[in-house]
Amino acid sequence: MLTLIREEKTTMVDQTPRTSQTREKQSRRKPWRPPSSLDAPPAPEGFIHRWIRESVMGFDDKKNLSARLREGFELVRADEYPDFEAPTIQDGKHAGVIGVGGLVLARFPVESAKERKKFFEKKTEDQMTAVDNDLMRENHPSMPISKPERQSKITFGGKKASK
Repeated sequence: MLTLIREEKTTMVDQTPRTSQTREKQSRRKPWRPPSSLDAPPAPEGFIHRWIRESVMGFDDKKNLSARLREGFELVRADEYPDFEAPTIQDGKHAGVIGVGGLVLARFPVESAKERKKFFEKKTEDQMTAVDNDLMRENHPSMPISKPERQSKITFGGKKASK
């Protein structure tokens, strides 16, 4: 007598919620590119990171660094970012600060950065107005100077001549 044995397959259903499956968790391999000497860790919320010149050709640039510190920049120490492998200054006054090639990493509040940018935009605008005023002062009715245009246009080649 022949006995049939029936095997049942049990399948497991994935019960994880769809929200936990994101593309971020399934990251692709990034293509190779040369490493940057100025890679920096992400800045904390409300701050930006900027590289500040500390020295030039081995000579300290104390004037630049002290001016930036007075503006509100704070030097970033490597121990603040234990998961980020960064070059650090080994000795001297700035030992432990993230730095490379005469530059040190500093953080600056985003709000102050916007105010600083606005200040320098206004200063540039005032300088351009002063230059325009000097130019227009030289204006003569026999050779009038038109208002300067500050737009540039880039074109590549021209129309081909028909043969």
